[in-house]
Amino acid sequence: MTREVLLSCRGLEAGYGASQVLFGLDFDIAAGEVVGLLGRNGMGKSTTIKSLIGGLRPRSGTVRFGGKDIHGLPADAIARLGMAIVPEGRQCFPNLTVREHLVAFADNRNGRRDPWTLERIYGLFPRLKERANHLGNQLSGGEQQMLAIGRALSTNPRLLILDEATEGLAPVIRAEIWQCLERLKAEGQTTLVVDKYVEKLVRLADRHFILERGRVAWHGTSAELDADRALWTRYLGV
Repeated sequence: MTREVLLSCRGLEAGYGASQVLFGLDFDIAAGEVVGLLGRNGMGKSTTIKSLIGGLRPRSGTVRFGGKDIHGLPADAIARLGMAIVPEGRQCFPNLTVREHLVAFADNRNGRRDPWTLERIYGLFPRLKERANHLGNQLSGGEQQMLAIGRALSTNPRLLILDEATEGLAPVIRAEIWQCLERLKAEGQTTLVVDKYVEKLVRLADRHFILERGRVAWHGTSAELDADRALWTRYLGV
């Protein structure tokens, strides 16, 4: 059965000032898919994400989300359409409590029958319930990452984007985050993941796109990527 295409990029070009970073990216994400966006540092992953979420206006090309053209829309409008990001660096608010983070942006934008409520998020990350009245700057790095994921889930997004969600975490916390992503996949959450742990991603994601100097250098399934370790060395430095 063919899945509905939720996100579609065609000829996406973007950059900063006189510097062009993306050169005609083409890729799709189908509803219910988990897709990995891979590449060495400086190859365009962060610029791609900024172009999708409204943080950077693309210079040319088209971006369609849920059948709507979102090229050039501001970030808040794109978020209201059902796109949410767990940003690199977590970006938790230092003066809001855990609970305030999780209720301030809550909305069932995806029309889920079983939406991510405050209690469901606490069930996913019990530590957040224990720390409900702590401020964002009183949490450990791992707790902040759980909070960033919970905050994104509270909007019940159609597309969840995770930018280096396991970067800099202790192994036990990193394992907990991967378990969370496996649960979200089982529930059918469409997800775009940027992460350097390729071994974990090939077990989680359906497909992958590898960026090289702002272009899609390779794309294929997890089985294909897992079978060709030369790709890991050539494009990912693994």
